[in-house]
Amino acid sequence: MPVSHAVVATTSGSRYINRLCKHWQHKLDVSHDEHQGRVTFDDGVCHMRAETDALHLQLTAEDAATRERLEEVVTVHLKRMASREELDIVWQPGVA
Repeated sequence: MPVSHAVVATTSGSRYINRLCKHWQHKLDVSHDEHQGRVTFDDGVCHMRAETDALHLQLTAEDAATRERLEEVVTVHLKRMASREELDIVWQPGVA
């Protein structure tokens, strides 16, 4: 299964995890606490972990095309949630 990672410089990672998970919990399987979150899409999973100065994202999908699509979905939603902060989100392919 294709995996990608992104490390996003921010001091608001916990807040973004909370906002994203609350947004998606109405239609997706979501679990989260103050420092981490997991969103299960129909064809992939996004794990999020907040640290003091960064938000770590890991995305696993059924295939490369789906991974790229989900990267875009997560990026668009995260940037929307962080409307007051300019986030640099760069996905890197990785291994599970």
